[in-house]
Amino acid sequence: MTQQLPLGRRGFLKGIATIGAAATLPTFLAACGGDDEESTQPQGDPDAPANLTFWTWAANIEKVVEIWNAKNPTQKVTVSNQAQGDELITKTLTAHRAGNAPDLIQAEYQALPVLITNGVAADLTSLADSVKGEFTEGTWALTSFGGKAYAIPQDVGPMMLYYREDLFQQLGLTVPKTWDDFAAVARQVRQKDPKRYLATFSSGDPGWFAGLAEQAGANWWVNDGGTWTVTINDEATRKVASFWGGLVNQDVLSGKPMYTPEWNKAMSDGTLLAWPSAIWGAGVLEGVAPATKGKWRMVPLPQWDAAAPATGYWGGSATAISSKSSQRAQAEKFVRWLNTDPEALDALIREGGIYPAATKGQASPELSKAPAMMPNQPSFFTEAAEIAKTARGFNWAPNVNVTYGQYNDIFAKAIQDRSDFAAAVDAIQAASVADLKKQGFQVEEA
Repeated sequence: MTQQLPLGRRGFLKGIATIGAAATLPTFLAACGGDDEESTQPQGDPDAPANLTFWTWAANIEKVVEIWNAKNPTQKVTVSNQAQGDELITKTLTAHRAGNAPDLIQAEYQALPVLITNGVAADLTSLADSVKGEFTEGTWALTSFGGKAYAIPQDVGPMMLYYREDLFQQLGLTVPKTWDDFAAVARQVRQKDPKRYLATFSSGDPGWFAGLAEQAGANWWVNDGGTWTVTINDEATRKVASFWGGLVNQDVLSGKPMYTPEWNKAMSDGTLLAWPSAIWGAGVLEGVAPATKGKWRMVPLPQWDAAAPATGYWGGSATAISSKSSQRAQAEKFVRWLNTDPEALDALIREGGIYPAATKGQASPELSKAPAMMPNQPSFFTEAAEIAKTARGFNWAPNVNVTYGQYNDIFAKAIQDRSDFAAAVDAIQAASVADLKKQGFQVEEA
């Protein structure tokens, strides 16, 4: 069975066997921006009685909310697991237009622009200013647009490299610290055992590729005063694409997609020796390759510049507040607690298996024990927290669904035809720009 789970909602502590491509966003985007006037300041008394609704899909988050409700009996939060991914965003937009949107909304980072351009997400700049110190700069890049913040980060997926420690030792391989090292090791693997590959390039995972581009310094979209600048084919992204394309086209790396039965088998039997993934990868490995427990190890992604360590993000979500909420001040009080309070962060880890965006959460006692899949690396989360400090993020666009769809189609063909991966990136750029213009957004050519 092909395993699927919306991007970003991955239980890294629990052995989740379901995983898949990025969620597709709704197609009905409002090109003219927000349709409502709203104050950037919370109105009312944050301690006044309230009944808040929270649309979310996070696993067991109702148990976290129970802690809040017990401490704040006059400010009850009711959790509603409406849907996941694109379906949740679609329902939220429909409810907003009908005037009955929830007070609180969980949104994957790539979905935020849809909520912003449709006037759904409130401007939380005033709240963000008071909690910004709880997060890294890279995290803020995921929720800030045009100098304003529209959500508070909840969880993140910093990227890292997983590799089969036993097979590296068996084949006499050195763990790559740079991407040049990675290419060299990939060639050694093919020479030593032609049945194996170091890793695969997946045409089915645009979020994965976006994270690799972030690491290299890419910034695909910028919104300045309502005008979008699109640079999906910037120098950094072309560098990443050419690197992987050259190795795939030479059969040095595999070009098979991830999250298929074939991929599961390859991760289990050693056909694939490494996986550039994210913090939640250990949980996925536990689901797809349980017999390899204790044989994998996690290290930072190979670097483009060893003197300036960096990584990208793959997955994660934030908490937004409806621009139409009549309980804005109380909603902000809850959002602050949920995403920055130590007790809430501990509960999110313990009950929901997430990796918190707040830096204090990444040092939580709940992360003192390594993931079940990796008992051979007791320092897993300590090392992961150091990697997370180097993560770079970028803003997403309101038509990321089109970009992702183009990625899937164009790269699948490039792999099949063994054609230029940099040219594939150019094609994705052209399609993304054309779609933004078609929908009525102002676009400035880079």
